[in-house]
Amino acid sequence: MKSPSFRIMAVALILVSFNLRPAINSVAPVLEVIRGGLGMSALAASLLTSIPVLCMGLIPPLAVKLGQRKGIERVIGWSLAVIAAGNALRLPAGSSAFLLATAAVAGIGIAAIGPLLSGFIKQHFADKMPAMISLYTVALAAGATAASALSVPLEARMHSWQSSLAIWAVPALIAWPVWRLNVLRRIPRTSGITAAARPAGLPWHSGQAWLLTLSFGLLGLLFYSITAWLPPVIEHSGYGRAYAGNMLMLFSLIQMPVGLAFPLLLRRMASRRFWLLLGSFSMLLGFAGIMLAMPPWLAVVLLGIGPGVLFPVNLLLPIESAADAREAVAWSAMTQSVGYVIGAAGPLLLGAIHDATGGYTSLIAVLMAAAVLMVFVQFRIAKAETARGVAAIEKQRGGAA
Repeated sequence: MKSPSFRIMAVALILVSFNLRPAINSVAPVLEVIRGGLGMSALAASLLTSIPVLCMGLIPPLAVKLGQRKGIERVIGWSLAVIAAGNALRLPAGSSAFLLATAAVAGIGIAAIGPLLSGFIKQHFADKMPAMISLYTVALAAGATAASALSVPLEARMHSWQSSLAIWAVPALIAWPVWRLNVLRRIPRTSGITAAARPAGLPWHSGQAWLLTLSFGLLGLLFYSITAWLPPVIEHSGYGRAYAGNMLMLFSLIQMPVGLAFPLLLRRMASRRFWLLLGSFSMLLGFAGIMLAMPPWLAVVLLGIGPGVLFPVNLLLPIESAADAREAVAWSAMTQSVGYVIGAAGPLLLGAIHDATGGYTSLIAVLMAAAVLMVFVQFRIAKAETARGVAAIEKQRGGAA
């Protein structure tokens, strides 16, 4: 795949990736306005974030099967249209139930594209996978950053939170014809998962697989809790709504350079334990900074470094733990599917706590406790990885003898 087609398909990939977070990230900066307009409880409002994340845990197995039957490129195109519809339907949203339904529609599209884009990259960019995965990650973060930054200004300019949310259908409507004309017409029907590479059974009985799943899930719980509740927490601390929205933008923005630099950093320091603990303790310090009234921008920078480091490591570990490619697919499917279900519980838990207490301080305390639990899980992962490495060395020595 040379010059023009490679560049055009790369642009199509970037445009699709950009659309995977605005439906989620555009909500939190105007959450208090939405709650006031619709009379939503904190728990119900949390569903606007939790429903798409829950879809990301439940839909991927179905999307992979559909991609095998209809072609991954075709299903990605359909899913992009679903995301556009979910965002556009927010324009007439006049009730909590209708708005939550739009979150489900957009969430289904987002959840279907996630695993299929990985197959698309493997199928069409096998010799450039690191570069394409980096583009995918950065474009995803760019979409999250843009939605976080523009949500409040758009709401103020349009005098409507519905319009502020619905406008994120536009990037999907731009991406869809680009994908259709430059990918579907070039590759009418292919599948990124061949019969020989279909997943092995999920490793439900593996203790190590469950540790990796818990690590991914706790990261998701923290990440989506921050996405849903960081602006209201900062706003409640005495800052303006625009400033609070900008802090969510900063949280997403800081992950982009960290993610881009991570492959180089990993070559310099190969220890997975080091990066796991660095990311976790960075998030702990960020939560502590909010509790201690640290300048919000500094606390948010610390919070943003965490996912920037932890997300790629949590994607890498299941692949490294698997014995072969088929097992790697199974391990990754388990960690991500179950992990996103755990992640979806975060915003709901905080919403329920806020409804019960009426305050925000307890929310940060809960997130700190989850971060401490994540550190404990990661110590167990590192211990198991060390034991496996020693066993492999001993086995090699035995073979040599």
